Amino acid sequence: MSRDTQAAIQFSHVHYQSGDTKILNDITGWFPKNHITTLVGPSGAGKTTLFRLCNGLISPDSGEIYIDDQKISSYEPVTLRRKVGIALQQAVMVPGTVRKNLALPVELQGEELPEETAKEMIRLVGLDERFLDRNAKDLSGGQRQKVSIARTLVMKPEILLLDEITSSLDRVSQQEIEELIIRINETYQTTIMWITHNLKQALSIGEYTWVMMDGELVETGESSLLKDPQNPRVQTFVKGESE
Repeated sequence: MSRDTQAAIQFSHVHYQSGDTKILNDITGWFPKNHITTLVGPSGAGKTTLFRLCNGLISPDSGEIYIDDQKISSYEPVTLRRKVGIALQQAVMVPGTVRKNLALPVELQGEELPEETAKEMIRLVGLDERFLDRNAKDLSGGQRQKVSIARTLVMKPEILLLDEITSSLDRVSQQEIEELIIRINETYQTTIMWITHNLKQALSIGEYTWVMMDGELVETGESSLLKDPQNPRVQTFVKGESE
């Protein structure tokens, strides 16, 4: 990974444990600014915990995390959540309309969602403006995920964390979301980090890839590493996933 590219998020010897269980062990690495990085690895590798560290939901036991070369601990929580958005596999909707769901992040800040912003975001994710008045409970799985992403984008985050957002979708919906994420990256130059169990997706969507196993960053580089990993543990993992 060329160091000519600026780091959006950087980890330096980060450790984290829950009770007596070590979750992350000496994570050192960085995510390139304005690019898409995919994170792969077995369940329990620590990927979701890493994301929770990135937007300040939890703090490391030791080590440092930097966002744009500034210690994450120096950010005000509201500023950090505006800068680092997250969309999850379970696209949970609050009762009411799509518009109400989109407005949730700004209402939590005591603000109102401008109508033009609502229209911009719903169009960006490939839905018609008429969806704004639709009841969220009537949306399909793919539509809910698009609204969830639009809701995250309302705050115009510079960094977008995606945690298994297509794993429960059919192939057509999955492809639409993949195309959407690429479009967001190209349109807004958003730095995107995407956890996925789908190695084909990681290879086709990611420009760079982190492979995590047992709480460690085992291999990292351009996503093509998944075709020919150098680490024996990663070789075994990739072979097992492709069989």
